[in-house]
Amino acid sequence: MAGSTLRDAALRLDRVSFGYAASPVLTDVSFTVRPGEMLAVVGPNGCGKSTVLKLMAGLVRPTAGRVLLGDDALTSLPRRKLARRLAMLSQSNEAPEGMIIRDLVGLGRFAHEGWLRRDTPDDRRHIDDAMRRMDIEALADRRVGELSGGQLQRCRMAMTLAQDTNILLLDEPTNHLDLKHQYALLEVARGQARTGRAVVAVLHDLTHASLYADRIILMSDGRVAAEGKPAEVLTEDKVEAVYGIRTVAMPFGRAVIHLPEGALR
Repeated sequence: MAGSTLRDAALRLDRVSFGYAASPVLTDVSFTVRPGEMLAVVGPNGCGKSTVLKLMAGLVRPTAGRVLLGDDALTSLPRRKLARRLAMLSQSNEAPEGMIIRDLVGLGRFAHEGWLRRDTPDDRRHIDDAMRRMDIEALADRRVGELSGGQLQRCRMAMTLAQDTNILLLDEPTNHLDLKHQYALLEVARGQARTGRAVVAVLHDLTHASLYADRIILMSDGRVAAEGKPAEVLTEDKVEAVYGIRTVAMPFGRAVIHLPEGALR
């Protein structure tokens, strides 16, 4: 478990709005991220999903409302201190092409380093563990420029895990991954939640969200359209209202699979 307390893992958006000049992106968004759960944020393109994650990571500031990490306003925390409490896997897949993969994963330990504390046994343990979890040990001595997009995405997820924080923010983490590694990454993410961490993942695939998330935030036009357990949120009526397509919902175990109604005729 990460060094900070589980209480630190609570993130809360309190009536948050955000926009650029006269273009609102989010309006009056409120919800809490709980320790020990995996929360999926879903919705159509342009609904504000990734902006929510950027606000949670402190990469942008709300134009109204507050983002709270425990009892602290996110905007009051220095970046290095914040990086010890939450980690974010962004959509960007960029990294220096000549960088060795083990060094890339090691960047996740930056927030824990000091003038007299670098590359400690603890750092190496976290790096080794993160690489093992993402099954990239065989890539350790390869260079970024030699990898496929999917291999690099797994390495970047390992870097996020190596940061060893109580909150993980994952922005479309299955991008570039084949079917096997999509599910493997989501299993790792859910496993992190089971250890007590708070995990928030922006996902496009509603089946993935229903399989792995404990709770879902469904967004539409910069607002929260629905919140709750997967079966409560991913109903035919709610999906039609938000995505503009009529589907047939087929529960299968934990999963809620949506098929387009027109294709079933």
